[in-house]
Amino acid sequence: MPKTLDRADPKPVTAKLTFLFRFASTIALWSIALLIIFSGYEIAFVGLIAAFGLLTLWEFYGMLDHKGLPNFKITAMVCGAIMLIGSFYYFSKVGPAHSYDFEMAVLLGFLLTVFARQMFDSLRDDAPLRTMAYTVFGLLYVLWLYNFVTKIVYVVPRSPSGAVTGQFYVLYLIAVTKFSDMGAYLTGSAIGRHQMIPHISPKKTWEGFAGALLFSLLASWGLFKVMPQHLAALNWTHATVLGLLLGFAAVIGDLAESIVKRSTGVKDSGNFLPGIGGALDLIDSLLFTAPLLFFYLRLVVRVS
Repeated sequence: MPKTLDRADPKPVTAKLTFLFRFASTIALWSIALLIIFSGYEIAFVGLIAAFGLLTLWEFYGMLDHKGLPNFKITAMVCGAIMLIGSFYYFSKVGPAHSYDFEMAVLLGFLLTVFARQMFDSLRDDAPLRTMAYTVFGLLYVLWLYNFVTKIVYVVPRSPSGAVTGQFYVLYLIAVTKFSDMGAYLTGSAIGRHQMIPHISPKKTWEGFAGALLFSLLASWGLFKVMPQHLAALNWTHATVLGLLLGFAAVIGDLAESIVKRSTGVKDSGNFLPGIGGALDLIDSLLFTAPLLFFYLRLVVRVS
């Protein structure tokens, strides 16, 4: 269950240690995922990604339950599993075009299912609308956005031998996103004076925001410099633009989860990592950077 906001926590964890643990946990998790995909075990990769995605979705609905907000979490979990596994199959075996059709079909089926499910519950003022809205929002915000990680792996053409090459772009995505998080924390802690959006996150500062952009830009340049052959679809202009865009999106993603947590009255999304937080706390910024990178590759770079 999510951790409730409580100023008198008997076992407080300092903000510094919390950040370092979350940063290390994120790197460890994605390192395992990337090692699997680099080894060629694509089924194992999607299994790990799907399990983590469903855990994150379950945490989101747990936050709603904590606040007493109505939702159909089981319906969403089933549809989410179908989306993750089916999208992987179509992207890896059939091709992107059919994957988009499949995903739209799942979303349509999910919407119809939610309405059908609501028909068996009594009508109480606006409760049916709130139940359906919270349910649909959870799937879109968490799982639909998260699923772009898998899409990035397969949107980049395979090598002549048939091996996937998109894992390098996932590595790039994670590194730039996490450097943005690190830059925001380090810069904000050192010189942060001007609050950015205090009613959402009092500790976020404009200096930290500038640090997030700087660190993500440096990470983007550094990765492109180190492995240009593996990021062959990019150039220095793309690396510069993406560094800034992903840094900005990472900050928005972090603030977006803060809105959800404040609205539901919880400190952390769950206890996936005791004393640190939940799965959603680890990937909140990736929920916005992953689709941004995917669409940049598709619409600007035009990799496929």
